Amino acid sequence: MRHHPLTHLFERLTEENFQKVGLTERELPHYVAELLVDFTHVDRLYKLRDARGNPIEDVGEMLLESDVRHRANSLERERSVRKHIGDFTLFFTGMFPERIEARRNWWRLDRWLDWIETGKESYRIVGQFDVGPFAREAPLYRRLSDHFDFMVVGLNLVRDDLAKRSDSRYELSHEILNS
Repeated sequence: MRHHPLTHLFERLTEENFQKVGLTERELPHYVAELLVDFTHVDRLYKLRDARGNPIEDVGEMLLESDVRHRANSLERERSVRKHIGDFTLFFTGMFPERIEARRNWWRLDRWLDWIETGKESYRIVGQFDVGPFAREAPLYRRLSDHFDFMVVGLNLVRDDLAKRSDSRYELSHEILNS
């Protein structure tokens, strides 16, 4: 993702706006900028699949997919799905909060979930995988959990900045091409 044309723009916007909400460490906005770049590809946003190969769009279904008592066949799968839940909920609560309410239908498992609390919990669980190949990343996920609320507000500011820039498509294209 380092060479994606949007990387520089998203890194600058997340750093600036996270500082506005009091998040000064470099690792958090860098992680979120990479997440934004990754999720510009819809197939990555909906990368979790059910047993039939259909994309899982419901956070409640994702939670079932992460549970080793129900569907996850390993602790690595639990960690991977929980990481995705944290990323997914952070992305939507920060960039498209109005879409969360629009998604709440009576047939969806996530209709009663608090997406922010679910995202925090998921990152916290990922942060508990602090042995073996995951030990080095674990502290980052604990910080993502601890600062989830602030990152949501920071992403709301990023969204506002992007909306201002989209008023002038030429300026945004020029900024991306020259970054």
